[in-house]
Amino acid sequence: MEDLTGRFEAHRGHLRAVAYRMLGSLSEADDAVQETWLRLSRSDVSDVRNLGGWLTTVIGRICLDLLRSRASRREEPLDVRIPDPIIASADGTDPEQEAVRTDSVGLALLVVMDTLSPAERLAYVLHDMFAVPFDEIGPIVGRSKDAAKMLASRARRRVEDANAVPDTDLPRQRRAADAFLAAARGGDFDALVAVLDPDVVLRGDFGDLRPSELIRGARNVAEGAVRFAEAALHSRPVLVNGVPGLVTAPDGQPLSVMAFTVRGGRITQIDVLADPARLGRLDLTAFGSP
Repeated sequence: MEDLTGRFEAHRGHLRAVAYRMLGSLSEADDAVQETWLRLSRSDVSDVRNLGGWLTTVIGRICLDLLRSRASRREEPLDVRIPDPIIASADGTDPEQEAVRTDSVGLALLVVMDTLSPAERLAYVLHDMFAVPFDEIGPIVGRSKDAAKMLASRARRRVEDANAVPDTDLPRQRRAADAFLAAARGGDFDALVAVLDPDVVLRGDFGDLRPSELIRGARNVAEGAVRFAEAALHSRPVLVNGVPGLVTAPDGQPLSVMAFTVRGGRITQIDVLADPARLGRLDLTAFGSP
């Protein structure tokens, strides 16, 4: 058992990454990893040559079941829900934080993935993000290899159409985010419009505090940001899932986590988590007011 435990632990990081991309929830990802371990501990894997592949298949099935259960319970499919954020220092100088940044996937992409069917999401995540062959994905979703390939293709088109993947130039992204913060602090409407894409989308998840928001267009988003001026004085630049963002926590009391998607030097999407219950579960003590 000790040897099996050690072999499992060697794959834990990979399994958690798969589960987080599938579920968009850190707690559910940890639960899925634990369930994978329980299934492994009850199985005879003496003839399994590729334990990593076996574990990936198992956690894929677990996540697929969770997504299907979630979809069956969802009463408001158009409601905005921001996935759990992974927050790191904005400078990215810590090697561990850099590893998190490299291994993370943007909130905007996770939001788009929430619109996929469970089977589409699994095919896209396993193939496009973890290079799992379609002949291994097919049996997980109960489809043929070609059908699994079509699932991933439909998901890929949805992601591409949503422009949810940011520029790869992190300093360029950071300049756009810094310009937004400076303009918001100064209440500079014109400067805000200048840094926002004309078709920018802002999503706000407030949990039970009040209804979620979906705001479209540079002028509409800029108007809201001007009203954010006082809170912006307490905002601190961070990396949120590997892209520039802000934590607003005056006196250490978290108000929001904001992530920017930047394409072509302009902000195309802003995802805001302002659910007090979920923010309270995040350790934001290191990211309070500057």
